Amino acid sequence: MKTLFTAVFLLIVQIFSAQEEDYEYANGVFQFEENKTQKIFTDQTRIRQSPNVNSQILDSLSTNQQVLILKKEETILKLGERRANWYKISYQKGDTTSEGYIWGGNLSVGYRNKNGYDFLFGLTKTISKKDKGYPEITIQQNIAAIKVVEGNMLIDEVSFDTGSAESLSYGTFNIESNHKLQNVELTLKATVSGEACGIASYDQYILFKDKKLILLPQLMNVGDADVYYHSEEFVFPNDKGGIPNAFIFKMEEMEKDDRDREKKKKASKTYLWNGNSYKLK
Repeated sequence: MKTLFTAVFLLIVQIFSAQEEDYEYANGVFQFEENKTQKIFTDQTRIRQSPNVNSQILDSLSTNQQVLILKKEETILKLGERRANWYKISYQKGDTTSEGYIWGGNLSVGYRNKNGYDFLFGLTKTISKKDKGYPEITIQQNIAAIKVVEGNMLIDEVSFDTGSAESLSYGTFNIESNHKLQNVELTLKATVSGEACGIASYDQYILFKDKKLILLPQLMNVGDADVYYHSEEFVFPNDKGGIPNAFIFKMEEMEKDDRDREKKKKASKTYLWNGNSYKLK
């Protein structure tokens, strides 16, 4: 009897521990506040009767549909490297207000509105690819996208890498000025980052002109306390040290040797902008 009780107790502990691990491992970029509005990112996102992929489908919502987060559910669904809670939401179609459940991975990580356009940042999928430094190793790579919507019409979309799941602890999405680049209406910046040392963060700049999105080379930053760091940045024409009709890529690395001496490395390259596209000088 005692053995049976012990076995049941250990099973219960394992179940609750597994649930806790799943909950804690949900990607931070998909943590949305209750009683706050969000935007649908994945087109034709399914709204379900309960927080389960096998639940009845009640409706589907298009990209850029606004929803209100009512409650975050404990249930987590993993698709590739994307792990997100289910959310109970409320939304309006015409004069009708409805409720249902949505997987958080289908919501925008961030969204902005400017000059009559809606800009959405979200994650779309996970792919397998060879590691650049170690071709024999296959890594799981998350893919993100930026969408620009005018009214109810998607007018452009671009995709880019965002690293592994460890780099999805935190995400931001902002609209910046045109940085004095010719013919550029504005600049978007999407960022994802991890919380631990040694986990890379990624900055993706996107230029917007003539209803088109133009990806700039991606920036990566990573560090390990005061032992090592690798930093990348752009210097635009309106920044200190900037030059007209160009943006400058700057990289700096520091690593300490066995005697705690700093070894630094710096590099830079210039990209020329002609008002429509860029090329390496």
